[in-house]
Amino acid sequence: MDIVFTVLVGVFGIGGCLIVLGSSIAMFRARDALSRINVFSPVTGLGMPMILVAAYVHSLWAEGFSVWRTFATVVAFLALIAVSSVASNVLSRATFVSGSPVSRATVPNRLAYAKDPDEDSKLAAQAYREAKQAERDGNSKPQRDFYGEWR
Repeated sequence: MDIVFTVLVGVFGIGGCLIVLGSSIAMFRARDALSRINVFSPVTGLGMPMILVAAYVHSLWAEGFSVWRTFATVVAFLALIAVSSVASNVLSRATFVSGSPVSRATVPNRLAYAKDPDEDSKLAAQAYREAKQAERDGNSKPQRDFYGEWR
């Protein structure tokens, strides 16, 4: 049974650390602040919870089951998810409002290539018409390409 706990702790711990390391390297390679915030999402959404599970499994193995420890782990997991989503949203808004430049190499990039609101309205109306036509034709799921445009 010890080998199972050792493997679980190793897989979750090393896997979580590799996700943190990979995201850290990608953060240095990102071109702008919004891309860096986006790269941080795997760390908060997957890397840190995996490390938390590794710590819980290790404590379960070393000290046995405890209701308090299980409760603390569940609260920590929920806090990671709640805090990371709110923090990402706040950081993104603050970055955008501060006027931080967005790299023109980021594709698709609606912030760098802002379109005229009238043109956006025309595109939205066209997308709506195409979606309704697809529903009438029996295709209830209209397709979009990589750039978010209707096919």
